[in-house]
Amino acid sequence: MYPSHANGRCSAIRRILRVSLCLFLMMPNPAHTENALPEMKLQKSLKGAGDGNPLYTQRFGADPGVMKYDGRVYVYMTDDIPEYDSTGSIKENSYSLIQCISCISSEDLVNWTDHGKIPVAEDRGIAKWASNSWAPCAAHKTINGKEKFFLYFCNGGNGIGVLTADSPVGPWQDELGRLLITRNTPNCSNVLWLFDPAVMVDDDGTGYLAFGGGVPKGKQAAPGTGRIVRLGKDMLSLDGKPVTLDVPYLFEDSGINKIGDRYVYSYCSNWQTDGNDLGLTNGSIQYMTSESPLGPYEYQGELFSNQGNFFFDLYGNNHHSIVSLDDRWFLFYHCRTVERALGWSGNYRSPHVNEILINADGSLQSVTGTLAGVEQLKPLDPYRVVPASTMSDQAGLEVVSKEGMVLVTGDSGSWWKVSGVDFGDGSKGITVTGTMQAPVYVLADSLSSPVSAIITDEAEAVLSLTGIHDLYFVLSGPTDMVSWQVQ
Repeated sequence: MYPSHANGRCSAIRRILRVSLCLFLMMPNPAHTENALPEMKLQKSLKGAGDGNPLYTQRFGADPGVMKYDGRVYVYMTDDIPEYDSTGSIKENSYSLIQCISCISSEDLVNWTDHGKIPVAEDRGIAKWASNSWAPCAAHKTINGKEKFFLYFCNGGNGIGVLTADSPVGPWQDELGRLLITRNTPNCSNVLWLFDPAVMVDDDGTGYLAFGGGVPKGKQAAPGTGRIVRLGKDMLSLDGKPVTLDVPYLFEDSGINKIGDRYVYSYCSNWQTDGNDLGLTNGSIQYMTSESPLGPYEYQGELFSNQGNFFFDLYGNNHHSIVSLDDRWFLFYHCRTVERALGWSGNYRSPHVNEILINADGSLQSVTGTLAGVEQLKPLDPYRVVPASTMSDQAGLEVVSKEGMVLVTGDSGSWWKVSGVDFGDGSKGITVTGTMQAPVYVLADSLSSPVSAIITDEAEAVLSLTGIHDLYFVLSGPTDMVSWQVQ
């Protein structure tokens, strides 16, 4: 680019060039080859064109715990870390390296904003006493007139901790300074797997935490390892002794929700269900209902069979969460679809979502897992600042946290897609924040469409679009982008 000088001649030249660029971009002649992307090798996406599942592909994310707040769904996940052997080949996931929690959020369930990783365990983590951060879940509650957020996680299979924040994306702090649930907690010493928390705040503001799992020898039909407890008003203490739940064929993965006027406890069945008279199958999500959050619960049926029945025979542990948005209910779960696209086989998981339909009598219809996912609930508004890490698909990118910012970073041929962007009666331009060492190309509707705008290091360009379009950002060189906005 031209260097910046203080003389009027240079400023005039720059204005002429900018006006010329604007006029060029607004010329309605998409057949011209100069309006196409420059020659470069575009990176390949790890998800199918138009598919909503998996939710993101820039890294893995398992055990999705969901929370609705202010019209958005926040998904907190176990940060599966690839492990390699001495030859550089991928190894089976041991879960021992997991010390962070990943967080994404969305208001339309198709475009997901990546908020980066939350460092939880070990010396560089928030809870330095913890060794791992598995299977998170989150809740919010108004305490003393102020909204407060709680992020529960398990320290491996031996206890449950909690972090707090004033925002759903942090910064988080270790206010309690120790585990909330330990093997010294009443009625918890004989829980084989003291993990997999699920949290619910009831209509009256009372919090409940469900947890536990494992199958004692000879007790596959009635393991007796599920627990639920009322939380204290501060959500950091227990109000009473954890109650044993009578859960048929329990394995792990508790869930707790209120749907209508009934409480719903959901869980993953174990792998020894052969011959049962309930009709449930191995490694599948089951649900029970009660008139009280502490139970007793009555078995109702199978909500979601093992993912391998829907996705390429990719069987494995089944972990879920249930949430409502816009008066509809959704099931979040994980599957190994990104691992498969990479050609790996090591039990590295990625988040998915499908809708739950509810019958007139309040029963839940069984859910079919699909790569299509769910339809976009609402168009995206580009006239507000949009984090660059908001996307429905991407290829060749990383999302990193640096100096309190979340950056989308990539190189030539990397790209991302934002679905269903509503430009209304017409946009005039686009501005971005970030560092670009080469132009960023903006295209509408497909990667083969004419270029709609070229963003250089001046970080702004004309963008003239009306109505609803998918928007693609294509990098031609090293780029770190923070956000964008149209005018």
